[in-house]
Amino acid sequence: MRIHHSFLPALTLLGLVATTCQVQAQTLLAGEREAPVTAIAGVVGADAQWTLVWADFVTADGIVGTTDGGVLFAQEQTDKIIKLNQDGSQHTVFENMNAPGSVAIDTSGRTFTVQRTCTEPFNAELAGCNELTRVVQIAPEFRVLASSFADGRPLGRLNDLIADGLGGAFFTSGGLYHASKDGVVSVVAEEDLVTNGLMLSRDAGTLYVTNRDRIVAFDVAADASTSNRRDFVIFEGETFTDGIALDAEGRLYVTAGQGIHVVGEAGDFLGTIPTPRAAITAAFSGPDKKMLYVPMMGAVGPDGKAWATPEGIRNTAMTIYTLPMLTSGFGGRPK
Repeated sequence: MRIHHSFLPALTLLGLVATTCQVQAQTLLAGEREAPVTAIAGVVGADAQWTLVWADFVTADGIVGTTDGGVLFAQEQTDKIIKLNQDGSQHTVFENMNAPGSVAIDTSGRTFTVQRTCTEPFNAELAGCNELTRVVQIAPEFRVLASSFADGRPLGRLNDLIADGLGGAFFTSGGLYHASKDGVVSVVAEEDLVTNGLMLSRDAGTLYVTNRDRIVAFDVAADASTSNRRDFVIFEGETFTDGIALDAEGRLYVTAGQGIHVVGEAGDFLGTIPTPRAAITAAFSGPDKKMLYVPMMGAVGPDGKAWATPEGIRNTAMTIYTLPMLTSGFGGRPK
């Protein structure tokens, strides 16, 4: 198996930035695993190869495609939301974001994030850190959608979110919740759930959320109210699923321990795309939205070895890979 390492931009640690380099590798880098791609009809060809396009010692979470073929992702430890362009260059789009954990954009261009504030371990060590976690809109103007439940409880450590198209957003924090554009927080479901990633169907009539080894689905009404909870698909041999991407045919791409599971719109399992590292989030972007961007856990340090941290220190290093697809991402909205 060959992984194409075309770019290795800006490996950053404690303010030190390594020189961008071009690497062609015939062998696996430290921490990578064999990931031969098997063809899935209409989805990906057997000749598709993973390309390493970005790496850093901090996170790249909650990724979403942009209209120019790039991607945005949240960087919790630096309080930034980063833009990665098709050519591998990057720049900060939003800063002072209070430990953002995910990015969502709706068809009107409204951009949202979850702010993890003091639940980010680096921030938690700061004396007097007592800010509530929040669901916020950050563009075209900044406004807080929610910072507590109706009964005053804090939202907890927030995971992911997706815009509802009405000015609000669905979000996960152990359970599954909704914050309206007016700031009303409602519980979608809390029992028997360990949620993380979530996605709306092409017509926004179905909401999907990861729950350990499965995807749970809900019907969504025009006012964003939900009903009819059911198991949509269960993945054999998995204990944890994370992010979800959506393609033009309504298929779901679910990141998990074994790779990326592809699921048809009717809930039929279509196959698994192996990944060089443990994948946590995914988004379609690039030319014609036919490139799958997948941030994965781990990175290579300056010594060529897998980046490691001292015992007790969370290893937040991540690497982003791309994979050319036969299909394209859903064009009706950014995510």
